[in-house]
Amino acid sequence: MQPITLKVNGSPHPVQVGDQELLLDALRERVGITSAREGCGVGACGACTILADGRSVSACLANAARYDESEITTADGLPTDDVVVQAFVDSDAMQCGYCIPGFVLMTKELLAENPSPTDADIVAHLEGNICRCGTYPELLRAVRLAVDRSNA
Repeated sequence: MQPITLKVNGSPHPVQVGDQELLLDALRERVGITSAREGCGVGACGACTILADGRSVSACLANAARYDESEITTADGLPTDDVVVQAFVDSDAMQCGYCIPGFVLMTKELLAENPSPTDADIVAHLEGNICRCGTYPELLRAVRLAVDRSNA
């Protein structure tokens, strides 16, 4: 076990992690984060997405020790009045909600990189996230709404 500090949603969390411990497990079991979830366990569905220093990471594949002192953002840490969060709520872009934290964080990353994405840009950026309920039209509408509100 080695000591690291996970800086999650603006708060430092000193934790002990094993050499092979996954970031997802450390966040859920040691920090209490519930929005990052295991879906597929192989980085293909996006349910475990977090932002580390502003970049998306599949936490189910990432070694926790590599994120010592990184600024980690999870959907748990976003305010309810966040532009992206509110756009998802206003667009009814969820059914079961399991995948939504990953979609929200991927949208935040996209808007940070490209404030005026086309529909093709949106689809390409979100292609690594899967919604098993099939709410893709609502998800696209939510991202468009977030873009509009961010640029207003």
